[in-house]
Amino acid sequence: MTKKLLHKTLFIYLIFSLAVMCIVAPLFYYISEKLYFNDADEALIEGKISFEKNTLPKLKISDIEVWNKINTNLKIISNSKNLQKDTIIFKLTYNKLSDEEEPYHILKSPIKVENKNYIYSEKIDLVESEDLIKSIAILFFVMIVLLLIGLFIITKIISVKMWFPFYNTVDKIEKFEIDKNFIPIFETTKIEEFTRLNGSITKLITKNIEIFKSQKEFIENATHELQTPLAIFQSQIDTLFQNQDITASQSIILNNLNDTVTRLNRLNKNLLLLSKIDKTNYNTFETISINSIFQKQLPFFTEQAKAKNIQIVTNLSDDIVVKTNSTLVEIIISNLFLNAIKHNISSGTISINIEKDKLEFINSGEKYKLETSKLFDRFSKTNPSTTGNGLGLAIIKKIADINNWKINYSFKENLHCFSIQF
Repeated sequence: MTKKLLHKTLFIYLIFSLAVMCIVAPLFYYISEKLYFNDADEALIEGKISFEKNTLPKLKISDIEVWNKINTNLKIISNSKNLQKDTIIFKLTYNKLSDEEEPYHILKSPIKVENKNYIYSEKIDLVESEDLIKSIAILFFVMIVLLLIGLFIITKIISVKMWFPFYNTVDKIEKFEIDKNFIPIFETTKIEEFTRLNGSITKLITKNIEIFKSQKEFIENATHELQTPLAIFQSQIDTLFQNQDITASQSIILNNLNDTVTRLNRLNKNLLLLSKIDKTNYNTFETISINSIFQKQLPFFTEQAKAKNIQIVTNLSDDIVVKTNSTLVEIIISNLFLNAIKHNISSGTISINIEKDKLEFINSGEKYKLETSKLFDRFSKTNPSTTGNGLGLAIIKKIADINNWKINYSFKENLHCFSIQF
């Protein structure tokens, strides 16, 4: 499944942003918490230093009980565990005001009051710090999300505007047809890469149109020049056929030559026909009944089919009316007939349906599906052993394209089906 370059780029940006956010958000929370805890511990130590400097020298043992009642987070307790150095611990302690256990950092430091060992205990509540850190983290997360969304939207708007000349160029290239003799004009852009692209494509199209014109002129000139020698060649063969002195071996040679000249004449006519279609010489349009033209050609091709004992069955349930050139319709129907007869088998069948704006030729033939990739290409032959020149289906396809008709091939139940949707 293909994706637009813009969508793929934005998707990469989004994945990168999410990855960064998933790494940075927890890291930000952890560092903020660590910094706050360090500040809390420093506040505890500063409080102890202030106590030792200002209060401890004046404190007496008889004042300890009163002092403990006055101070909520500061206590002086006996040093029963013989504490030797300052210690900070984390502990969940019951808080009467909130009626629940809350996290505290508690500093315990050994002191002497009237030469007796006591412990100075000071605690600091971490609930507010955690709430603050969570609030900061949420705010940080919201800001990051808003920033990413903003960057995503801005990038998309800018990218769409920036890539507009490219999509405009692609659109004109898709609509370009070399046989229309029209060079697309690309919009001027200030982006150097797109300017170079448009310039290169313009040069390429111009060069290919010149080559295409040269090839068309060569084919036209060659086919016109071949008409006279082929006519002379054919007349000479006909003259030799009238000679009663020719031997049996000479007659075989003449038959082979006659078949070859007939094929050359047919190829020459088809090339001329393609050349005329390419030049859009059939530009006179009128309202045409497909059924009417089909009925005119049916008797002739019925006789042609009898030579191979092919049965033709028709189903003309609808009448298709189109606005086009009558000659082109005659050519397309005759070529469909010729294709269905030529590539059929002895005692085969041809079913022709005209219904719901669709002309359909279904014929027996080879027991395999034809290669569709080059089926409608010029000089493409599905069976090299056939005597055709590979231009019949190419002519059908060309006429269908000129009229914006859809041609389709399918293979089902050992039957080949060519259909044209008008």
